[in-house]
Amino acid sequence: MSLKLCGFSASNYYNKIKLQLLEKGVSFEEELVWTGNTNPKLMDRSPVGKVPFLDTPQGPISESMACAEYIEAAYPQHPLLPADPMAAAKVRELIVYLDLHLELVARELYPQAFFGGQVSEGTKERTRKLLAKGIEGFAKLAKFSPFVAGDQFTLADCAAVVHLPLVSSATKIVYGEDMLAGLPVRDYLKTMGERPTLKKVNDDRKANTELMMANLRAKKPA
Repeated sequence: MSLKLCGFSASNYYNKIKLQLLEKGVSFEEELVWTGNTNPKLMDRSPVGKVPFLDTPQGPISESMACAEYIEAAYPQHPLLPADPMAAAKVRELIVYLDLHLELVARELYPQAFFGGQVSEGTKERTRKLLAKGIEGFAKLAKFSPFVAGDQFTLADCAAVVHLPLVSSATKIVYGEDMLAGLPVRDYLKTMGERPTLKKVNDDRKANTELMMANLRAKKPA
């Protein structure tokens, strides 16, 4: 059995793992799996029905960080975690800030920013405060020299290139202000976007997003 990445390409967490696999040159298959599916076979592979998850020769693995750690250990070629323990810890630290203190906070804005919904004023105010705090912390850690953790492409970049555009877009749409504008995010993303691996990820993301939105429109009552 070959390694299989399961989920959908509109998901930033799916793309975080997909980019890792492409950068490392790991051979893998993709299986399209939408969220919201309570099929018991899916729930056995991802206990709460989240994506991404991996199907491995040893069994399934869910949660993106666990997937990333497995890939680094099982496929040590082209490592995306530094060998030095402190440097590796700083990469993991950046990923936690990107995942928990930026993207998951900004996710509160997505219904209004991307899906035609509305977010309450209370949620907007609370999210803005939490994002400001998270961005301030992230700014103290991020190097952008030229990569987010320093002079080498790492797992932190796999997270940054899929999360930062969403945070920028969501805050600009909802607040009329890109809350990441004080960081060199635009130049960083432009440089990263020239990587063939990221071009592949972005092309697949755009195509899958169109499919996802078409599916959502088809489910709306007339």
